Amino acid sequence: MFMMSILEDQTHRVPVHPMVPEPWRIRRMQRETHDTFTLELESAEARDGFHFQAGQFNMVYLFGVGEVPISISGDPNKPQELVHTIRAVGAVTKAMRAAKRGDALGVRGPFGSCWPVQEAAGRDLLIVAGGIGLAPLRPVVYEILAKRKNYGQIALLYGTRTPADMLYRKELERWGKRTDLQAHVTVDRAAGTWSGNVGVVTTLISKAQFNSRNTVAMICGPEVMMRFTVRELQRRGIALENIYISMERNMKCAVGFCGHCQFGPTFICKEGPVFPYQGIQELLAIREL
Repeated sequence: MFMMSILEDQTHRVPVHPMVPEPWRIRRMQRETHDTFTLELESAEARDGFHFQAGQFNMVYLFGVGEVPISISGDPNKPQELVHTIRAVGAVTKAMRAAKRGDALGVRGPFGSCWPVQEAAGRDLLIVAGGIGLAPLRPVVYEILAKRKNYGQIALLYGTRTPADMLYRKELERWGKRTDLQAHVTVDRAAGTWSGNVGVVTTLISKAQFNSRNTVAMICGPEVMMRFTVRELQRRGIALENIYISMERNMKCAVGFCGHCQFGPTFICKEGPVFPYQGIQELLAIREL
């Protein structure tokens, strides 16, 4: 029999076991793409907010089906709103896509490390996302825009396979109209009426304005995309110690007990999912991992 520490919930002020999900209900479901959707949840209990930091994740449980790790994609400044953007790729997430308003879900969290938003104050920020990788970085955009005067140049670079695969389309349009944010979007393959950029996301880096010696980069997307992005940022003069990535792979329990997400000597659920690239670059080069 194993013993697990009891965490103190800062809202309820009572002991909460990290393996016990809290009940939440679906308040709204938004279809993003053919296989991706966003859930807005409300607490089924008397809870006045869900406090988290940009980059953290929850374990979301559909009763009778199973549990999956999902990054939090809402606004850290609005703890009363719990938001998750989910891609339907397995039995649990496909069943969640079929859920309806008012249906109950279980939520454990928040877990994991966060993006260095506070530490980056006074510096330029480069945010690079690929596909659904925009979801874990969306809270970063919310947070830095709420404190815009604390940062220098800010660039958001986002790439998807096709225009139909784009997340948060209306929000991207609003961000693109701001004069204090450089928002660039590209697609691998143009379709329909698309008249924007075509090419992989690294082609957008040359469009961004930033001081490479004073820039913090945050990247999330497929691992191959992150590798090529890091390589290009290095070529542009950004030091490895200023580059951060999110490694969201193989997490199961969120507390380092099952060992499913072990990455060399590291447990992604406990020490990640956000890592300084310099700290794990050698592990990423090992094919067996």
